[in-house]
Amino acid sequence: MGPMSTPIEVPIRDDVIRLGQFLKLAGLAESGTHARDLVADGEVSVNGEEETRRGRQLVRGDRITVALPEGDETAVVA
Repeated sequence: MGPMSTPIEVPIRDDVIRLGQFLKLAGLAESGTHARDLVADGEVSVNGEEETRRGRQLVRGDRITVALPEGDETAVVA
């Protein structure tokens, strides 16, 4: 199971969650600052499209991919 493995499903409590919060919840960012930097650097895509707004609202079924040094990691809002 490498970085190209099945996306992780991350349950959320509410109907929507902001991208920055989701990156932390999913373990794709170590902190709010790290999440901000990933988004600002264009390392984050939502449903296959680069997303530069940390406050973007995500809903269940959205697929978030982060380009990390060790490879791409993908999480799905569940």
